[in-house]
Amino acid sequence: MTTVYDFKLHNLQGKDLDLADYKGKVVLVVNTASKCGFTPQYEGLQDLYSRYKDKGLVILGAPCNQFGNQEPGDGETIQSTCLINYGVDFPITEKLEVNGKNTHPLFAYLKAQAPGMLGQRIKWNFTKFLVGKDGKTVKRFAPTTKPESLAKDIEAALNA
Repeated sequence: MTTVYDFKLHNLQGKDLDLADYKGKVVLVVNTASKCGFTPQYEGLQDLYSRYKDKGLVILGAPCNQFGNQEPGDGETIQSTCLINYGVDFPITEKLEVNGKNTHPLFAYLKAQAPGMLGQRIKWNFTKFLVGKDGKTVKRFAPTTKPESLAKDIEAALNA
C-alpha cells in the first residue's frame, strides 16, 4: 500500500528529499506560489510550523507555476522570497506540476486520496493536504482556507 512516505523529490537546492524521513509525523503538503493573492498564507503556515514542529508537524511547500504563472522564479528566487518576506524555514520542494500529464506522483497520490470540488484536479495555489502519522491523507483544504483554521485538524492528527 502506498503512503506519502513512499515518495522522493528534491528540495529547492536540488538535494534529495525523501518523505520516508517524515515517518510517524503529521505532514501538511501545500502547493505554493510567490506571486499569488494567497501568498501571505506563508506567514500563517510558518506560524503553524513554529507552533507544532516540536510536536511532530512537518509543512512541505511545493511551488507550482501552473496557475496564472504565479511562480515564475528559479529555486534561489523562491527561497529568498519565502525566507525574506515570510521567515519560512519549513522544507520547500523543487517546482512541481500538480495537474495535467506531468503531475508529480506525490500530487497524483494526494488528489486520489482526497478528491476536491474538481475531483482529481487542484483548483489553485495553496491547496493543502493534511497527512496523518500513518502517511495517509486525512483531509484536503481549499486555497481559501486560512492556515490558522487548520489548528484543530492538525492537533487531532498529532494526537491520533
